Amino acid sequence: MIILASASPRRKELLKKLCDNFIVESCDVEEIQTADNPKNLAVKNAELKAKFISARHENDIVIGADTIVTLNGKIFGKPADKFGAEKMLRELSGKKHEVITGIAICTENKIFTAAEVTEVFFGEMTDKEISEYVSTGEPLDKSGSYALQGGAAKFIEKINGDWSNVVGLPLYRLRQLAKSSGISL
Repeated sequence: MIILASASPRRKELLKKLCDNFIVESCDVEEIQTADNPKNLAVKNAELKAKFISARHENDIVIGADTIVTLNGKIFGKPADKFGAEKMLRELSGKKHEVITGIAICTENKIFTAAEVTEVFFGEMTDKEISEYVSTGEPLDKSGSYALQGGAAKFIEKINGDWSNVVGLPLYRLRQLAKSSGISL
């Protein structure tokens, strides 16, 4: 059995593009907040999630993922509230930033990990546009306070890299990691 260690409906929809026989199990682990670099932070949190679920399903394949946004070395997680979302979006406005997703696959007491990095270029956003977007509620549970597949699409000038990474699960990287680990998805 394949288990996605995530409550994210976006990750579930993306994983359906690789396989249709999996279940979703939410994991409420306390994520670490610091690491020597953003890639390692994303990978470590993906590992925590996958290992947490794998401990209850030792004979299954468990996939964990964690996505963060970085700008000039500063990490943007999920906002605490609407004011935090507005602040993040003002900082990202008119700038290029990186979206990093760490992925981890646990199976038979083995763990395989990787990270994907995508550059996202935001156009300038007015305070009014930011406020209107935040008032939709969409940014409140997203790293960096935006959803590429949602209302923020109108602010994104371009992306360099895997679009599915920005949504929360880099499909190509996950497929390659599974293949190189001898796992069939």
